[in-house]
This record gives sequence, structure tokens and C-alpha cells, in this order.
Amino acid sequence: MSTAQFTCSVVTQYLPEQSSAADSVYAFAYTITIRNIGTVTAQLVARHWQIADALGRIEEVRGLAVVGHQPVLKPGEQFEYTSWTRLATPRGRMQGTFFCITEDAHWFDTPVPAFELAQAQALH
Repeated sequence: MSTAQFTCSVVTQYLPEQSSAADSVYAFAYTITIRNIGTVTAQLVARHWQIADALGRIEEVRGLAVVGHQPVLKPGEQFEYTSWTRLATPRGRMQGTFFCITEDAHWFDTPVPAFELAQAQALH
């Protein structure tokens, strides 16, 4: 049986040069690797993010593509991209979903499990 399945891994990094504690702006980069572990070719079409700061404020971001790309991944292939976000606190979390479609037009969701955004000094 054919299966459509993507997995995601995330690496984050605090961006001090884009941040200003005095202005309550904390910038973070995140690099996401999307891997097709299914048995059919599929395309990432759109994304939905929930970005929460340490005060519980949540921003929702929806849109087509990731960094201008809608990658088509054959079984075993992967796509990596880096993007960034800003928070009003030195800690926060992101989680989301990628909306994907197989080459024979079956939609499926790929969850991106919650990951931490943290300024190193804020961890202690």
C-alpha cells in the first residue's frame, strides 16, 4: 500500500544582532528539515504556525509555501530551509502543520511538534 508521510526536525538559534532587550524584541532563527519517509512523491503546499511567547500571547501565521518554495519530495528525499521569527520575550515556543498533497491529489498534514525558542541566558 502506498503511504504519504513527511517528518520534520528543527534546530533553533537565538539572533542577538536582530534582538534588543531594551525594546522587548528577541529574534530566533529556525532551520527545518522535511523528509519524505513515505512511499509516494508529495509536495508541501502551505503552512500554519502557532508562535507563543512566555506571556502566553499567540501569533498564528498561515500561508502558501515555505520561504517561497513548495518542494516536491520523492520517497527518501528531504528539503531544508531556514526562517526566523521575533518574540516580545526571551523565551517562547512554536508548533505548526505543513499541508501537503500527493501526486495523485490526496491531501495530508505533517505536524511540526512544538519546539522551544530561548535566549541562552534566559534558560538559567
